[in-house]
Amino acid sequence: MTGNPLWPEYSAPADVAAIEAVPLAARGLPASTYALVTRAATTWPDRTAITVLPEAARWREPERRTFAELLGDVHRYANLLHGLGVRRRDAVALLSPNTAELVPTILAAQLAGIAAPLNGGLSRRHLAELLRRSGARVLVTAGPELAPAVWETAQALARDGLVDALLVLRPTGAAGPAPDLPSLPGVHVGYLGELAAGQDSTAFLGEPPRPEDLAAFFPTGGTTGAPKLAAHTHAVEVTDAWMLGANSLLDEHATLFAALPLFHVNALVVTLLTPLFKGQPTVWAGPLGYRDVPLYGEFWKIVEHHRIATMSAVPTVYAVLAQCPVDADISSLRFAMVGAAPLPAAVRESFQSHTGVTLVEGYGLTEATCASARSFPGAPRPGSVGQRLPYQRLKTVRVRENGTWEDLPPGHTGVLAISGPTVFPGYVTGQDEHGHVLDGLGKLVDGWLDTGDLGRIDADGFVHLAGRAKDLIIRGGHNIDPALVEDALLAHPAVTAAGAVGRPDAHAGEVPVAYVTLAPGSAVTEQELAGWAREQAPEPAAAPKTVTVLDALPLTDLGKPYKPALRADATRRELTEALAGLPGVIDVGAEVEDGSVVAVVRTSGDADEPAVKAVLGRYAIGWRLAGAS
Repeated sequence: MTGNPLWPEYSAPADVAAIEAVPLAARGLPASTYALVTRAATTWPDRTAITVLPEAARWREPERRTFAELLGDVHRYANLLHGLGVRRRDAVALLSPNTAELVPTILAAQLAGIAAPLNGGLSRRHLAELLRRSGARVLVTAGPELAPAVWETAQALARDGLVDALLVLRPTGAAGPAPDLPSLPGVHVGYLGELAAGQDSTAFLGEPPRPEDLAAFFPTGGTTGAPKLAAHTHAVEVTDAWMLGANSLLDEHATLFAALPLFHVNALVVTLLTPLFKGQPTVWAGPLGYRDVPLYGEFWKIVEHHRIATMSAVPTVYAVLAQCPVDADISSLRFAMVGAAPLPAAVRESFQSHTGVTLVEGYGLTEATCASARSFPGAPRPGSVGQRLPYQRLKTVRVRENGTWEDLPPGHTGVLAISGPTVFPGYVTGQDEHGHVLDGLGKLVDGWLDTGDLGRIDADGFVHLAGRAKDLIIRGGHNIDPALVEDALLAHPAVTAAGAVGRPDAHAGEVPVAYVTLAPGSAVTEQELAGWAREQAPEPAAAPKTVTVLDALPLTDLGKPYKPALRADATRRELTEALAGLPGVIDVGAEVEDGSVVAVVRTSGDADEPAVKAVLGRYAIGWRLAGAS
């Protein structure tokens, strides 16, 4: 260990044992996210904390905040919220793409009360449900200049009586007078910057949070239609951010690039909280983030100009960057982090060979705050998403029919379970006189979190994923509850049953597809059902790519829906199309092994195996080649 207990040596897999020889309590972690930003502002007041681009095409015109200025903004915004009646157990909803004002606002919401960031891509119905569940009566929202569609949704939610105040955000670098805002009966409406201008920037007027206090509610994919709200305490967020910040490969001058939306835990924990520990600067992309198409043509110039040392993104981003000519000096880029969706081997190989930059995989989920495993640039472990982070415990279990668990030895595939200081306290299920009611909803068993992911853990603590026991569909890092797709189809009068699964996709990782059964005599076509689902889906990402009619959906011996069989069929269909025309490919099958799907490609002696493997390598799936029988 180094002389500073906060920063042990952590650059290789063998370091975990030495780190854990010191109790976590002896590390001296800040008590809250507010204490963390205060520490940064006190230690590095004049250092640039955040650089926010207005948009990719105007990346040379950013707004900047030093750590002292960031804390000043947090104080002013938190004091405004406090003046509106927000207290420790009150949630503040945030519905906006990233902007210079949103970064301090999410910290201010955690200081004054509880931050509840929302995905503007969700339907108005689901947003209304999440507002009700969180209890938020104050909504921070993108204004008409920043995101017109989001602004319209926010006004509709206010007109429906769901909020008492709309605090409006302007675009980064907005110039000139702001557009007039409408008057809404019974709703306090105003621009956040104007309303907070006169607030005290030197201190928070309320009571600062404690480690055990709730800090945030994050929507996460569930199985009951609307996303569930996972609760985070200040302690779990600070602890997970420290586990990532302890990385000895990045010093205090390493600049991070951030472009994921702040309603995603990765954006909050990896690119906002973690840099605060060492005073590292972060460059934030514009409101569209990685969805801003011009960003890719400018990306390497941005890396060179800001001397970006690392970044965090989903596999689809790296697949695109692998096709962008490197037209700048990117020697500052030490490594790039990837997570949120499985990484296809072909994406890894093409990005690394194209740029010379190592892709470092990680693994985590909202219910364990954000990250639970990380890889090491200098110690590649092919097929693994990383070694468990210090002080977290991972194991695999077999879930028996009666719901009890049987622990499995290292190397055996089972359901991954996590325990330790970053496991969330539960989902928000309601409110009572004591505040929000939290419940693990069956995901927490004796302090262990059932991740719903299948995998095995080797003797060194490295995790190897093997599919998902849960049904969640991950499209380009965006979680989609299959119930959203199924409910849309079940609303059709001819549909009697529906099952939605993820179909492998070379670009997005997965896309939703659906299987249905129909009432006798129904004449509706698969194409008509797909169109119906597109219209009914609560968000565009949940619209199924295809709808397939079956005589019956597959069931287990106990009569329960058996999704692995549908995933196998979807995999077979996708690969059959992808491999069509390649010489020597006889047929494609898919089998369910230990709960995960493995594609089996049968080839003849004249097959072009390198070409077949190149196609298969674009997908994050298990596969094998078999000769003709």
